[in-house]
Amino acid sequence: MKYDGSSGPPRAVTLLQVQDVTLRFGGVIALDGVSFNVEQGQICGLIGPNGAGKTSLFNCLSRLYACEGEIRFADQSLAQLPRHRMAGVGIGRTFQNLALFRSLTVRQNVLMGSHCRRRAGFLAHALRLPAVAREERLEGQRADELIELLALGDVVHVPVAQLPFGTQKRVELARALAASPKLLLLDEPACGLNHEEVEQLASLIRRLRQRFALTVLLVEHHMGLVMALSDKIVALNFGRKIAEGTPAEVRRQPELIEAYLGTKA
Repeated sequence: MKYDGSSGPPRAVTLLQVQDVTLRFGGVIALDGVSFNVEQGQICGLIGPNGAGKTSLFNCLSRLYACEGEIRFADQSLAQLPRHRMAGVGIGRTFQNLALFRSLTVRQNVLMGSHCRRRAGFLAHALRLPAVAREERLEGQRADELIELLALGDVVHVPVAQLPFGTQKRVELARALAASPKLLLLDEPACGLNHEEVEQLASLIRRLRQRFALTVLLVEHHMGLVMALSDKIVALNFGRKIAEGTPAEVRRQPELIEAYLGTKA
């Protein structure tokens, strides 16, 4: 929200704009003219049955897929932005299938996330100039803060391959946060977690939003988590948007009920 000096309430600031996004794989339409906005500070849930296009949309947002339509972040078009610069502009992501460096320790993995924030060039690193040492010290402080926040201190020097799945999920989240994102894309963060871990995850996401002023776009099949956590929900089915609104509004949509249950509401 942003206050513009008027007597009314603060106005919403749109951080992410998805406009008529279409994605084709040959003759298969994975996304069909999808449009929605996510406001700064929101937690937006992206839901739909398997094959609805949720992860495909995430891959478009991450520039892993080239798509038609327009995606704007912080009022900047992402169309020509190289994928390796996504973290640098403020978009962080976790993956449905973990994408960690399995032979590296927890701390080494978290430190990897901060590389996009480095400003010292190749020559400065080769000569070990003071700016490099200063950046490395700040990166280490940030990593240690996130390790403590996500309760990873007991395993900080353990290779991630030796850790339980739920702990590895927290490591990947810490690595995404190390890049200081404005928008965090969470791809099925509750996958593989038990009931207690899901409740802890919901509490953690709320705390992270508050502490780091995050905006969150969440793909998740765990409907209890999505409905409890989201300020807004966008529902997809066969690549089309079929519902958008608050959790209370979306759960009453006949098309959504039909998409999940296969019968007319």
